[in-house]
Amino acid sequence: MLHVPPQPEPASFDKKVRRPGLKYLHDQGIDLHMHLAKGTKIKPYWLKSLDDLYERYDGVCAYLAIHFERITGAGSVDHFAAKSRHAGQAYEWTNYRLACLRMNSRKNAYEDVLDPFEVENGWIQLELITGHIYPNPELDAAVFTSVRNTIKRLKLDDEGCQKVRARHYSQYVQGDVSANFLKRHSPFVWYEANRQGLL
Repeated sequence: MLHVPPQPEPASFDKKVRRPGLKYLHDQGIDLHMHLAKGTKIKPYWLKSLDDLYERYDGVCAYLAIHFERITGAGSVDHFAAKSRHAGQAYEWTNYRLACLRMNSRKNAYEDVLDPFEVENGWIQLELITGHIYPNPELDAAVFTSVRNTIKRLKLDDEGCQKVRARHYSQYVQGDVSANFLKRHSPFVWYEANRQGLL
């Protein structure tokens, strides 16, 4: 997980997503400041922004920091502030994070996950050979705990995630991919390899 710089709202977003979404909530009598009743489903106008979200964030999952191909259907719009608890944020670009389906599913409506827009590079560190990640031990206690909780909640250090990171670094070391390719397709691995002076 790396810092994700927020990207500007597309010019078409208000017309395609915000206005129809807010009108829908108004027509349904849904208070923008209230939690949605359990089981309430609202119209997914946010899906109309997925192509823009993918393009603006270079196809990189905000949580896993790995590129995925849009054609696979693996991308999703994560509402950082859960729409079930913040109905008024359901159709707001600033509340969207590009996420692969697995990370979005793991995050769900939990509120103990760090915002990729606020994470700082270096908060999470990586053992390049094994793919194991861990909180930077030099962080102050509160940030350390938040990082640890995020890793645990999203299972960012599970066996599958470790294998992917280790494989990406191994491909670079073996000369199968360039440093530029690594930067685009596995930016967290690239960042850590660069930080450790191994690029």
